[in-house]
Amino acid sequence: MLNLANKPPMEEHPFDATGLDYDTIKRFTETYSTLKEEFRIQHTGHIDFDLHQFKAFRNCLDVNLRGSYVIKRDCGDSYILFVEVHYKIGDKHVSHHQEFQVWGLTYLKPNFGSVVIHRETLTDKILELIHPHELDFPEDKPFSNTFYVVVNDHTKATAGMTRDFRNAVMDIRDNDFMIEIVDHTLIIGNYDPIVAEKSLHIAEFVERIAEGCNE
Repeated sequence: MLNLANKPPMEEHPFDATGLDYDTIKRFTETYSTLKEEFRIQHTGHIDFDLHQFKAFRNCLDVNLRGSYVIKRDCGDSYILFVEVHYKIGDKHVSHHQEFQVWGLTYLKPNFGSVVIHRETLTDKILELIHPHELDFPEDKPFSNTFYVVVNDHTKATAGMTRDFRNAVMDIRDNDFMIEIVDHTLIIGNYDPIVAEKSLHIAEFVERIAEGCNE
């Protein structure tokens, strides 16, 4: 007869590990530990970050938070989100795809309107010739030559994307990321497998925006 009293307790994790495989738990755990070493992070409790409002998740059937953490600073808080997303792939032969990602989020005082920022590709350059709608900064050629910025309100975006903001974007120590802003809310992340070092770069950016560029 099985002695349940001697059964080892289930390991506790600082995120919802229900149904996760070993590799995903390992990646989330390494990321959490790395962030904990560098930042004063705390669990947020239940917060609805309204992630469905972002284009980054527009093709997702569902977006679930596996964990959310606040980076506390006197000048402003920023957040790290452990996210589970579900996609539908295919038309005739439909299959469902599940991914786990890490995103950073912070709230901005200026209203930026709708903004998407990522490193400029050859495709972006070609599209710009056909349908010119990119926001450029003539006084900041290095930034404009590096990043592709699409906005729905040039006045709001230009006012919000100050020199300090653009410098913070230029200083991100990762090439593969996307920044999206909806009015006062900024997120940054990518669709790559979870890597602790990449997540650290995300956290460094949202902390810098919240603390130094959010005047």
